[in-house]
Amino acid sequence: MPELPEVEALKDFLTENLVGHEVVRVLPVAISVLKTYNPPVTAVEGHEVTAVHRYGKFLDLVTADGPHLVTHLARAGWLHWKDELPSGMPRPGKGPLALRVALETGAGFDLTEAGTQKRLAVYVVGDPQEVPGIARLGPDPLADDFDETRFAALLKDERRQLKGALRDQSLIAGVGNAYSDEILHAAKMSPFKLAASLTPEETGSLYEALRTTLTEAVERSRGVAAGRLKAEKKSGLRVHGRTGEPCPVCGDTIREVSFSDSSLQYCPTCQTGGKPLADRRLSRLLK
Repeated sequence: MPELPEVEALKDFLTENLVGHEVVRVLPVAISVLKTYNPPVTAVEGHEVTAVHRYGKFLDLVTADGPHLVTHLARAGWLHWKDELPSGMPRPGKGPLALRVALETGAGFDLTEAGTQKRLAVYVVGDPQEVPGIARLGPDPLADDFDETRFAALLKDERRQLKGALRDQSLIAGVGNAYSDEILHAAKMSPFKLAASLTPEETGSLYEALRTTLTEAVERSRGVAAGRLKAEKKSGLRVHGRTGEPCPVCGDTIREVSFSDSSLQYCPTCQTGGKPLADRRLSRLLK
């Protein structure tokens, strides 16, 4: 799933390649991708793109005197830029293509989604705050005003485990499964530690790990072409997706806890005092 660093890089890439150009065609290939119908998706056509913004994991294409085209790539969605789009009409139901956006230059991008869950979402709205997912977003962790005091206030009464709290978009915007693993590894904390139980020193360590991990990931992604962002993300991860490999910090074997629809990775030596976590839905430290 694309998370804050990759979406930030896509925002920069699209700013460079879209702003100042006119959208001449928006073609939904999979009807399931459209989450709004008024105004219609064709309302974007004929308008110049004036800016591209990021809200958490959402991308917002702003048009002059027209609506916003907002996208959430979800778990299996991606954006593919093409300097020259294929001619002809794509056939619905044939492959992963969900939506195509064409510019007056002949360039544009495709939104695709692998798998069968179909969570990729596109909204056409007058204001991005009309998108429910954006309206309920928490603060952006890389914003200038997101300081340690504000972070501590968010966690003060949070009775959930750290892994779940970091992934909650209404608490903090943009962090998903992969970077929550990376942040907790950098902070040397168990994913199942209760957020409200953190000492001030631990809160400071987690805040530093959050900002540093995301900032470094953004810098690695900056300037990378859209088609290479997935590979760049994977290459920069220390523990997530690396079950069975040695921890790059201590050399211990990276372990995994599996859930019904996801998994997490961690280092026992760095994060749980050397004790492995039980690999079951309601995991606890093994006695």
